[in-house]
Amino acid sequence: MTKLSEVESFLRLMRVKMRIWQIRFLDDRGKNFQAIGQLEIRPAQRHKIIEELIAEDYSEGPILEKMSGWGEMWVFGKWLNKIEVYIKITLGSEKDPVICISFHPAEHPMNYPLKKGNK
Repeated sequence: MTKLSEVESFLRLMRVKMRIWQIRFLDDRGKNFQAIGQLEIRPAQRHKIIEELIAEDYSEGPILEKMSGWGEMWVFGKWLNKIEVYIKITLGSEKDPVICISFHPAEHPMNYPLKKGNK
C-alpha cells in the first residue's frame, strides 16, 4: 500500500512542476471534455482543483504506464457539484507539462485509503 508520505511527495513534485511547465489536459478524450459541462465548471477551474488536491483525495497508484512512456500515474478523486470526479495524473517527461490523463465523473465508486475514518 502506498504511504501518506509518498502521496504527499508526489503532490509536492506535481505542484512545483505545474508552476514551471504548466499542466496539459487530454481533452481529445471525449469524456474529459464533456465533463466540463457535466460538472458545470470552466476549463481553467480544473487547474485549480488539481493544484488543491490533498493526500486524502488519493485513490490509487503509482500505476506504471507503459504505452506512452509518461511514467507513473496517480489517481485521485474529488467531489464537485455532488459528482465524484476521477482524476488521473502523471508527471510526464522531465521537461514537459504535468499531464492530466483523466478528469471526468467516476464510472465506479472510488476508494480513498488515506481518508480519515477509513480502516
